[in-house]
Parts: sequence; structure tokens; C-alpha cells
Amino acid sequence: MVIIEVSMLSGFIMTSRSRMLLENRTIVKKIEVKANVVYIYLEKLNDESQTFVLQLEQVIQVKNLKPASIKIYDYYQPEERALAEYSAVCS
Repeated sequence: MVIIEVSMLSGFIMTSRSRMLLENRTIVKKIEVKANVVYIYLEKLNDESQTFVLQLEQVIQVKNLKPASIKIYDYYQPEERALAEYSAVCS
């Protein structure tokens, strides 16, 4: 099993439409939202490229918005991971 851990930008939440679109993908086993982190559980990954789009909605205006992190790792071997950051389009 593979987990994609997406930290939300400060003041943002994932839209319900985005969650619905992710849940309809056959590769997605389940989605959890805890505090301001979205966990996307995948059955497995192979060498085929995958793209995941999360639509975020700003619910609180935040000044000096800092980038947030995305981690992807194997549930059974968490040391096998990749890290990235993302920023709001408007920043």
C-alpha cells in the first residue's frame, strides 16, 4: 500500500468535489482528512505515471503564505519515500 500525505496550505481545505473525484479512481483505496492533512491510500503503484489533482478552497485569508509539503511513501517501508512542496497559484 502507498500513502500520499498532503499538508494543506494555511487557510485552505480540500473541496468535497475534489474528494469525490479522487474516490472514484480505481487506484484509490481510501481518503482520510485529519486536521489539515489529507491522506490518500493507494492499493499500489507501478511504473505507469499517475496524476492526482486536488482542488483547494481558501477559507481564511493568510498573509505570507508558506509552501506546504507532499509526501509519498510505502506503508510497509516508510523509509522509501519522496518529498515535494507546493504553493498557492496566487502567491
